Amino acid sequence: MTAASSAVLSSLRGTEWCKPNSIACRPNKPLTSNSATAVSFPRDCRRTGRAQRILCSVSMSNPVTKTGRPDDLVASILAKVTQTDRGVSLTNEQHKQVAEVAAELQKYCVPEPVKNPLIFGEWDVAYCSNPTSPGGGYRSSLGRLVFRTKEMTQAVEAPDTIRNKVSFSALGFLDGEVSLKGKLMALDDNWIQVIFEPPQLKVGSLEFQYGGESEVKLQIIYVDEKIRLGKGSRGSLFVFQRC
Repeated sequence: MTAASSAVLSSLRGTEWCKPNSIACRPNKPLTSNSATAVSFPRDCRRTGRAQRILCSVSMSNPVTKTGRPDDLVASILAKVTQTDRGVSLTNEQHKQVAEVAAELQKYCVPEPVKNPLIFGEWDVAYCSNPTSPGGGYRSSLGRLVFRTKEMTQAVEAPDTIRNKVSFSALGFLDGEVSLKGKLMALDDNWIQVIFEPPQLKVGSLEFQYGGESEVKLQIIYVDEKIRLGKGSRGSLFVFQRC
């Protein structure tokens, strides 16, 4: 189915003159009305002169400001799903962690993602919380013993075409692929429905169509230049990484 910023810590330091009975100090640099600052008085303040003035070093630090949070979350979720056989090898706790990051990313989703051109392109299916959702029986426990998945992609083409493809190696020596072509229809600003034609199976020199039409509904919960997150009608979470 497109990385991380660090927190920036800034501080203002100045040397101020204060009256002995007053803690009203003027910083070297002006503070804005929105600045939340912490003022600390070091223990090495020096008393000088008859007025017993106090020379203080005043440290004022702004709170940590986090930038690029969506990028941090995108990097995090990709790190959690990479080299996991698209989620198959993850534990229940690790699946939960992926879901938590996805929930945070959903807060940054663009408005009306179904209408956003970012959804178009070629995507790698990087993860699914239910391994049999993408690929069907080929991705079941038994199917994975016979068919080793080599590639699993989804192409979303304007204006309304979706092409799914699963490439595999049968019994370790016979290459093949299953492909599906579907028509996309927007149900609302976040949900899409895809009606797929019967799957096309190609093994070696043989190619034929089997089965019947199928239908899926998917909610787009996040999309950017790198990844797209979707949630199926039964709750399965998908992570697509742009190819």
